[in-house]
Amino acid sequence: MSVVTRQAVEAALRQYTDPHLNQDPVSAGCLREVDIQGDQVRVRLELGYAAELFRGGWAQMLQMALENLEGVAKAQVQVDCRVEAHKGQEQVPALANVKNIIAVASGKGGVGKSTTAANLALALAREGARVGILDADIYGPSQGIMFGVAEGTRPEVKEQKWFVPLQAHGVQVMSMAFLTDENTPVVWRGPMVSGALIQLITQTAWDNLDYLVVDMPPGTGDIQLTLAQKVPVAGAVIVTTPQDLALLDAKKGVEMFRKVHIPVLGVVENMAVHICSNCGHAEHLFGEGGGERLAAQFGVDLLASMPLSMAIRLQSDGGKPTTIADPESQIAMLYQAMARSVGARIAQAAQPAMPSIKVSDD
Repeated sequence: MSVVTRQAVEAALRQYTDPHLNQDPVSAGCLREVDIQGDQVRVRLELGYAAELFRGGWAQMLQMALENLEGVAKAQVQVDCRVEAHKGQEQVPALANVKNIIAVASGKGGVGKSTTAANLALALAREGARVGILDADIYGPSQGIMFGVAEGTRPEVKEQKWFVPLQAHGVQVMSMAFLTDENTPVVWRGPMVSGALIQLITQTAWDNLDYLVVDMPPGTGDIQLTLAQKVPVAGAVIVTTPQDLALLDAKKGVEMFRKVHIPVLGVVENMAVHICSNCGHAEHLFGEGGGERLAAQFGVDLLASMPLSMAIRLQSDGGKPTTIADPESQIAMLYQAMARSVGARIAQAAQPAMPSIKVSDD
């Protein structure tokens, strides 16, 4: 019988690519332990992003690969997830009890940014992460409605200086809408809005979050600059539609984040295609391939290409976005893959020190 070696085990693992890291587990630095006892092999991997819905199938696939090795009678593959804190911009202090902040932004309104932010937060929570969402769209907050928070609900105040975020669908939620009358517009100048944003972020008693998703207002103005200068953002997700006008504004958003040294994690293209509910005919109402071209132009990933779907709109308006309203649907699976890819990009940017690998050969 052939003797099983660590080199053979690693070679087998290198044949498989993690679709979120776009690397094999060895090259990505996920391999933590290799234990070889005769014809028995045990391997432990650690993913740097939340992937509860992925890790079981990933472990099974790698186990089968190892059991196909000559000399291996039985293999065991353990896949763990561990989300580390990402270091933000230089000279920006870390936020207490928050490991990673994700800004969801768009160059213009009406492209589905808030819907994307809500589903991203819920998808990350389904992957096993501790997640919060901050509605930073001061002039037009909508996350309260999307998360089904009843009108007039107010956050509790702790020690007369901390807002306690509301809990909805397993996510910690904070919004200016919880502090104002829903029917009264916020008529503030830029500096007042920026000050309110900083207070909302820093005076909310977030409870040990792996990820805080920030639903940004559209555009490239005061709030975006304030966020870049005062808050340690791990990365930004740019939301657009395939329409040329939306892409033009989305490009400005990408450039803005790059100028303030915040990584762009990728692009989400909404309303990419409409499928007729009666005949099944597919139409690209707002153009075709725009998000892919934008991602290619700036060398970032196209994280998701979402259809124009009535279900997405109805579920969001009803306070239960698609990710939890219909978790087994194809659309929900697209959001889950997007969430894992966002977490993976942050983990790659963090580049933690490689731990030692335990190896024993008998």
